Amino acid sequence: MTNVILCGGNGTRLWPISRTSMPKQFTKLISGYSLFQDTILRNRRLTDKFLIICNEKNHFIAKEQIKRITDEFSLKIEVNFILESIGRNTAAAMLLASLHEDKNEILFVTPSDHKIDLMDKYEKAVNTAVMQAQENHLSIFGIKALFAHTGYGYIKAHNEEVVKFFEKPDIYKANEYAGAGYFWNSGMFCFKAKTLLNEMQKYALEVYETGMQAYKNSSTSKPLFINNDLMQNIPDISIDYAVMEHSKELKIVRSEFSWNDLGSFDAVYDELPKENSNALSYKDDKPLLFNSTNNLVIANGKKIVLSNVNELLVIDTPDALLITKKGSSEEVKDIVTTLSQEGSKLTHEHPMVHRPWGTYNLLKTKDNYKFKTILVKPNNRLSLQKHYHRNEHWIVLQGTATVRVGKTKKLVRANESVYIPMGKKHRLSNEGKINLLLIEVQVGDYLEEDDIVRYKDDYKRIG
Repeated sequence: MTNVILCGGNGTRLWPISRTSMPKQFTKLISGYSLFQDTILRNRRLTDKFLIICNEKNHFIAKEQIKRITDEFSLKIEVNFILESIGRNTAAAMLLASLHEDKNEILFVTPSDHKIDLMDKYEKAVNTAVMQAQENHLSIFGIKALFAHTGYGYIKAHNEEVVKFFEKPDIYKANEYAGAGYFWNSGMFCFKAKTLLNEMQKYALEVYETGMQAYKNSSTSKPLFINNDLMQNIPDISIDYAVMEHSKELKIVRSEFSWNDLGSFDAVYDELPKENSNALSYKDDKPLLFNSTNNLVIANGKKIVLSNVNELLVIDTPDALLITKKGSSEEVKDIVTTLSQEGSKLTHEHPMVHRPWGTYNLLKTKDNYKFKTILVKPNNRLSLQKHYHRNEHWIVLQGTATVRVGKTKKLVRANESVYIPMGKKHRLSNEGKINLLLIEVQVGDYLEEDDIVRYKDDYKRIG
């Protein structure tokens, strides 16, 4: 069995923590591991084979997070990737996974951002789904609808048979569905690859044909990459609409494990430990609350104080602050839409940016200058590059930098600096055994990331 992990979502309802460049599945929301890492750690008890489907821009984040847990837990797992240039919803992703694997392979498809407990009941549900898949059924995991929730899709079922799907309802319909015979749609599936391919040909032929064309014309190297033009041809449709609502082979697995899709800050509040009914998540400085109850506070370094307020969600990041009422977090998606329409970069860019060689963290930016910290992992280096519109100053804080400027190569140690004039070819390397940390000061008339001309790159990036 292969666990197919879907990592393509942006988690817009968890903005400003979740951004396009750093979606929620790769953040540490409720534990010391990201939701993506928790998914692998949970499912390694069921299989040692994983297929990750994610946006190409998040590939190196996923690889780095996998390496951290495989090193920490000495995991022996097989991991492959399918990289999408753009997201085209779950039908496209599950089709590509089915084309990629052996046609008799059982695929256990899971989102990458769920919180699941009660592992014995979880494993029992998966084993039931595997048995159904072996009989050429498509299994969907349904969670008993314990209360009315407007953020979940619903399934009406009779025994193992699915009667009807319902999209996210209003509160009146949700109250009607919170009863016997109704289940929350978990977005988890299990089937043989060939079973889904057969059902796709019956009920979603356009998805199948365009997806097949994209797959056949994709790069044969690892990881498998589906280019933008081919991805755009695939209809943007969910697997529920495309196949599951029509298939005669669909079976429901009535699941009794504890499940939360962490799709909103209200859901995050439910999962965090409470202090006087307040849920707190912080890095350095613990939030201080006076006469305040039932609040969620996520702090990011600065001191946050709440006084005489109740039922608030306070989400702080280095470049954005969200304050809203509990029960209103579903509306955050509308806020993201409005910000995008205004041309804000805050919906996409995150201060912490991951690169294959390490990370950089944007500290301050103005029209003609920018401050960053840059971390380069041991035995890694940036591309040989130049900039047309900016000068750079590098100040080493930790480790030793190997710096090439033009034809000159030198070592720059902690508390030393180097100047990079605009137009000069240069390269930064970490040939040491510890992380290299430095401050980069950019000065110029244009400071965007596309002012990079690459000549040589270890990671095959161009431009």
